Amino acid sequence: MLVLKKIILLSLCLYSIQLLALDRTQIRENAQDVTPLLNGMTVPNVVVKTAEGDPVSLHGLLLQKPSVVVFYRGGWCPYCSRQLAELKDIEQELVDEGYQIIAISPETPEKLQAQKLKTEFAAQLISDADLNAIREFGIGFYVPGETAKLYKDRMQIELTADKNNRAVLPAPAVFILDTKGQVRFSYVNPDFKVRPSAELVLSAAKLVK
Repeated sequence: MLVLKKIILLSLCLYSIQLLALDRTQIRENAQDVTPLLNGMTVPNVVVKTAEGDPVSLHGLLLQKPSVVVFYRGGWCPYCSRQLAELKDIEQELVDEGYQIIAISPETPEKLQAQKLKTEFAAQLISDADLNAIREFGIGFYVPGETAKLYKDRMQIELTADKNNRAVLPAPAVFILDTKGQVRFSYVNPDFKVRPSAELVLSAAKLVK
């Protein structure tokens, strides 16, 4: 029994070392392998851009209020549009709870501007076309070349690419962060068709406040 306990303890130690050695910020080959920030972790500071194209510190945004941060694929994605529409329904309740809503996508500021004109949603639309936040949150993955070509040829959607010219998307995610940038709640699902309900996000926001 003592030997078995030692073996289990050694296995746990080796597993922990592997986790520490894992570069969480690497873009993964598929959505199933992303390694997102966990509850209790702190968001590294990165530079993103507003819909107007102005560079801004993510920490600077987070310092203002506790935040509900939503990563979405783009305004072209119907599942993302539906998710943002549902969040709009609870927007005032989140604001009443003291939260701000930050919606981050890899789209360019120009595309966000066009999206902004179509909605009265008060969420701050943030461009991460340089993939800084997507990397640091550990949710980026490569889109297969044939899929990226299909988006471009059939839907005229030019996906954001990294320095190696490989198309990248974020696994859809919701993070609730305090003003220190610490993760209080997270939901990441590699299946882009599955999103947390607005009721779940609101309940989580109230619970971790």
